[in-house]
Amino acid sequence: MKRVKQVKTAALMLLALAVSACSAEDRAVPEKTVRELAGSPEAVNARQKSEAGLREVVQAYVEHTPLKLGLVVVRDNCWGGTAKGWLETRDSDLYQISCGLNVTAYFGANPKHIVPVLDGILTAGDRNVPGIEFNHTVDGALIDYYRKPYDKRNPEVPLRDAASQSLKWDPVRDRQWKPNFISEPTGPCENDPPVKRCLREPSSATVAAIRKQYGMVFQLNLGTTYFKIMKKH
Repeated sequence: MKRVKQVKTAALMLLALAVSACSAEDRAVPEKTVRELAGSPEAVNARQKSEAGLREVVQAYVEHTPLKLGLVVVRDNCWGGTAKGWLETRDSDLYQISCGLNVTAYFGANPKHIVPVLDGILTAGDRNVPGIEFNHTVDGALIDYYRKPYDKRNPEVPLRDAASQSLKWDPVRDRQWKPNFISEPTGPCENDPPVKRCLREPSSATVAAIRKQYGMVFQLNLGTTYFKIMKKH
């Protein structure tokens, strides 16, 4: 009995030593550290460059397509890495901090002119306008779809995806399906720099107002991970 107790005591001591020896890199990153890293000159510089680049894409649509800009929402968030899992490794186990930026732009357009609107977007892509990734070679079937008479057996898919952006719009031929329309920006617009930042420009603009003015809404989604520091193992 004494021998068993000694073995248990030794095992508990080894376990305690193993736990205490765990590297800080295997633990969740403290909030204070996350804030320090998010506010570092390197993070700030990366944040500014990334936001400027995404805004340039929005501006390319303004200057080179028939779309009319009505609202821009910028969301910037930084997260600290989580504690290392016992059974599996997750991406969040591996980094100290990861910061991502999302820019969503809402444009107005005339649904009666959907063919020239889409044609204008694809033409800008044909000309290799920086930031516009859609073109007639890949996406030309869109134009053909809207030029042909409406066939209910061929449902409308008002969405195009590219490597770094997605573009979707209110249905034109299925306009009775209101739930499929572009919705208002969701979620609270939180500001807690440097880990959270949200901008809404202009602050009073709404998707409903853009639709009322122009007839339909296009939504351009852009995003990037601009800053990441991995844990050292």
